[in-house]
Amino acid sequence: MINLSRRSLIAASGLAAAGAAAAGSALAEAAPVVMASTWDFGAAANAEGWRVRQSGGSALDMVEAAARVPEADPTNASVGLGGYPDRDGHVTLDAVIMDDAGGLGAVCALEDVVHAVSVARRVMEKTPHVILVGAGARDFALSEGFETTNLLTPQAEAAWREWLKTARYAPRANSENDDWRRAGAGGVLDHDTIGVLGRDATGRMAGACTTSGMAFKMRGRVGDSPIVGAGLFVDGEVGAATATGVGEEVLRVCGAHAVVEAMRHGMDPATACRQTIERIARLRGRAVAEAQVGLLALTKAGRVGAFALQPGFTYAVTRADGGTEILNAESLFG
Repeated sequence: MINLSRRSLIAASGLAAAGAAAAGSALAEAAPVVMASTWDFGAAANAEGWRVRQSGGSALDMVEAAARVPEADPTNASVGLGGYPDRDGHVTLDAVIMDDAGGLGAVCALEDVVHAVSVARRVMEKTPHVILVGAGARDFALSEGFETTNLLTPQAEAAWREWLKTARYAPRANSENDDWRRAGAGGVLDHDTIGVLGRDATGRMAGACTTSGMAFKMRGRVGDSPIVGAGLFVDGEVGAATATGVGEEVLRVCGAHAVVEAMRHGMDPATACRQTIERIARLRGRAVAEAQVGLLALTKAGRVGAFALQPGFTYAVTRADGGTEILNAESLFG
């Protein structure tokens, strides 16, 4: 068990800060980032967002197109089609999309529609509201012409039925990067999200976050992903941030908003993410000793940074020259 005494936290923070500063310095010398996404599968998402950017699409177009890639991938057990169900066998989706002028739309507990991020954008553009949930979100999606799809794939159903044999709820860190065959019944996906941040050719920014949530969660559970200020925040004066990990822990500190506000006060992205992770650790102590939370930030000028509680949080960045790479975030523990 990790000792989360004040002394050990300070020591861990110092080592992590040094690593984060070095990584941030190296990144600052590279070409500006135009897209950043959480996890390894963010690379495929970024590729689609880059294609949209090259064709003249807006930042909103970029992040929506990027988020739709994992949503439609039946082998991705943490987002959209093929996402693991709740403990009652229902796949429910949460998503949010936001631009740098305060445009915002979200859906929670959406069923039977693959592209929750696109429904969220319709909420933003076609309703006077910000969030629609449950049956209301589904009805709205159908009224907008979205087709219904059975989101529970045979693979996800098999994993759920295997889980039912013990119904043991034990979240496992960094499971987004697992193939579903390895993720199966050996544990529970504990932070099931893709967050996407983008800058278009005019300098405008937007972000999106979409998820099927914790595998085998209680019916009706909503985490941080679709909640503005927690799973995502975009500010035209500063930049944007997104979160992944145990959503309940991110919600406690309004994670994405906390990162953006730290950047507003002069912190570089990696340091802003680190400060917020440290706050979670101080607040929650041993409750997060084995949990994962990852934060990712992108400034208006195209500087990127990330930080996590545990090792293993990866993120994909695409630069203004079109090059994409997957990076490993520094972490507080491990």
